[in-house]
Amino acid sequence: MLELKDVCFTRDNKKILNNINLKIDTDKFIAITGPNGSGKSTLVKMIMGIENPDSGKIFFDGKDITNLRINERAKLGISFAFQQPVKFKGITVFDLLKIAIGKHITKKEACEVLSQVGLCANEYIDREVNGSLSGGELKRIEIATVVLRGSKLAIFDEPEAGIDLWSFNNLIEVFEHMRELVNGTTLIISHQERILNIADEVVLMKRGKIEKIGNSKEILENNIKPNINCCKIKKAGENRCQN
Repeated sequence: MLELKDVCFTRDNKKILNNINLKIDTDKFIAITGPNGSGKSTLVKMIMGIENPDSGKIFFDGKDITNLRINERAKLGISFAFQQPVKFKGITVFDLLKIAIGKHITKKEACEVLSQVGLCANEYIDREVNGSLSGGELKRIEIATVVLRGSKLAIFDEPEAGIDLWSFNNLIEVFEHMRELVNGTTLIISHQERILNIADEVVLMKRGKIEKIGNSKEILENNIKPNINCCKIKKAGENRCQN
């Protein structure tokens, strides 16, 4: 499905990615982890076309996409979710979902997707995608846009960043059902053990190279310590869905 061959990238005379070779099969849940500065975010931005390699090739479904623009890759079925979801003043959640799918969608259909990602649809469908939403709420809305697009490859850059523990626990539940939500491959950058544990394979990066590929147990026991203290706990019941 996705293959990177000898991909290199340099910024400010520093080698960020050094001869990356990686092959990802269809319908897999792949996690990428490693120390800060190891090149993880640059790698997934390279796949999406946000950054361009100095050398090497990127193939998607057998097609060379190395020189394709972001919108061209999106049309092929690649979606990207940023660490910090973008806010849109004046645009409602329903508006955003319609833009994401690129065709007519009813409020009922939009509400069904919001429910799938753990949001009370009636409370969110007409809200603006702005600063009134918490980090966890924005993350789940962003996942809903990926689900609606029917992405072949859904990329998430540290979705746990900047959210509270309760929201993180709910986000984990969404990712545990990602195979049911996204009919394709999920590629996620994370330091969190709970996310690594639900991945089919974990890719460990160090100093711009792929150090090892294996299951979560192999990677966690021999290479890194999971980050388990990055979230602050909110008051019990805060932001919960009231039925």
